[in-house]
Amino acid sequence: MRALALTVAFLLVSTIAYAQPYQFEASPSFDHCGDSSLLNAQKNGITLGISPSPPYSYVDPKTGQAGGIDVEINNAVLGWLGIQKVHYSVAPFGQLIPALLAHRIDVIAANIHITPDRIKVISFTGPAWWYGPAIVVQKDNPERLTSFAMLKGRKVGAIAGSAADEYLRHIGATVVPFSTDAEEFAAISTGRVSALVEDDVKTIGFIKANPSAPIEIVPNVAIPTDLIYKYGYGYARYGLRKQDCTLRAGYTQGLAEVRGVGEVSAILKKYGLSNRNFVFFPLNN
Repeated sequence: MRALALTVAFLLVSTIAYAQPYQFEASPSFDHCGDSSLLNAQKNGITLGISPSPPYSYVDPKTGQAGGIDVEINNAVLGWLGIQKVHYSVAPFGQLIPALLAHRIDVIAANIHITPDRIKVISFTGPAWWYGPAIVVQKDNPERLTSFAMLKGRKVGAIAGSAADEYLRHIGATVVPFSTDAEEFAAISTGRVSALVEDDVKTIGFIKANPSAPIEIVPNVAIPTDLIYKYGYGYARYGLRKQDCTLRAGYTQGLAEVRGVGEVSAILKKYGLSNRNFVFFPLNN
């Protein structure tokens, strides 16, 4: 009985410690359901848009094949949906939404977050995985930056069209936009900007691949809740046209299925991540 009581107490404490009130990143959007987008993709194939941004998505120069975390997750979803004809189109991240709206691609398969500007023009799948934002500075943090609030009024780099770009403009930073990861990491390395706001996963990967790069992540930074829930660093998802409701519904269920059987966890672990990146994590980087 004592063991049973301890078990119950542990479960209660665990529930209290980890339960979080649900935060709505966006309202459900089913206004256009009844369209033929899923059927068309199953019959005629699909074009996925990605950006050259390892470890998320890239094209292997030796094989010409697309790879990366998001590519593998999308391929798993497409396999579940029975979509066999798949073409990848590569463009800078900031060009993916225009390409989607112009029907040059059918899905933004580079992970994309819900933001106030994006939700006006596109729709989003259910959650794929999660990572957080980081403040990236030169070695030894010469400007002694310790919070996102301190970025106001400073020159801060971000990928054009990214969630970081939108949030930094919201808080009053002077945004220096870049088209590629290489450009922005070079800018912070040479002091052209005071800081970057970038994905923690991408930055950690860059530092591992370039150990001599004179940059670092500012540790133990509290992440503002509006940056998570309003300005774009909630769950990583994939983007679709609003009218393609059946394709979005299929994608969302496919994501739930491949997450449920452990396939997404296996993909994350393959790229050196863990289940920390599978579910939402406390608001510190």
